[in-house]
Amino acid sequence: MTGTGDPKWLDTALGAAGLAAFLALGEAVPRLGLVEADYFPPTSRIARALGAELADGAFWSALGATLTGWALGLAIAVGAGVVAGVVLSVVPHLREATASTVEFLRPIPSVALIPLAVLLYGTELRSVLLLVVYAAFWQVLIQVMYGVQDVDPVAEETARAYGLGTWARVRHVLWPTALPYVMTGVRLAASVALILTVTAELVIGAPGLGQEIAVAQASQAVPDLYALIVVTGLLGLVVNVGARSVERRALAWHQSVRGEVAL
Repeated sequence: MTGTGDPKWLDTALGAAGLAAFLALGEAVPRLGLVEADYFPPTSRIARALGAELADGAFWSALGATLTGWALGLAIAVGAGVVAGVVLSVVPHLREATASTVEFLRPIPSVALIPLAVLLYGTELRSVLLLVVYAAFWQVLIQVMYGVQDVDPVAEETARAYGLGTWARVRHVLWPTALPYVMTGVRLAASVALILTVTAELVIGAPGLGQEIAVAQASQAVPDLYALIVVTGLLGLVVNVGARSVERRALAWHQSVRGEVAL
């Protein structure tokens, strides 16, 4: 059933109205003289700058570089995080032996590693990957470890009683329980990876949208600067929506997702 009373339609309408109001406010504030238009251009000027960027081949090259760094870093972080999380949780006493090391390394901000990344790899893609992987890895690792910890002890003992080996128990008992946690970690890691990709490009000067933002700032191309910031925001929105869509598909069998679809 659809219609004006449908909550989904209402949410969409409210979201569109909020966006329209925000854009109108962005247009009105500089034109009314509340802020300097040279530093905060009206929405229409930003839109024209965005159109010019979309017609420029250099913009698409920068976007491709950003997406490449993001995708590679996320893939490495997810693979390493899942494997490390399962191994640390399954191998006896390994989790306790590594707990202090994990708690020491995890709080270190990835941006603090920028000097090390530049020293090792300069402004190459590997510098971006070092920062992205380090930041996204912990999002996945911690969620996997929580998921493994949530395994039902009765199911685990039943699997042992039926003679299932270690990897059979991982596949049939541990993985279905941990998968919702894994998907949460992937969703968080996807957003963190994008943030670190743009940050690394901005600070290090690696090719990508971050570097384009730095160039626009240095050349005082303020409308272009805001246009590129809008692009990064839209990219973050697409990443978040895409990650949620993948999560719903991967967990279509899970009670939480079935309940969400039913609502």
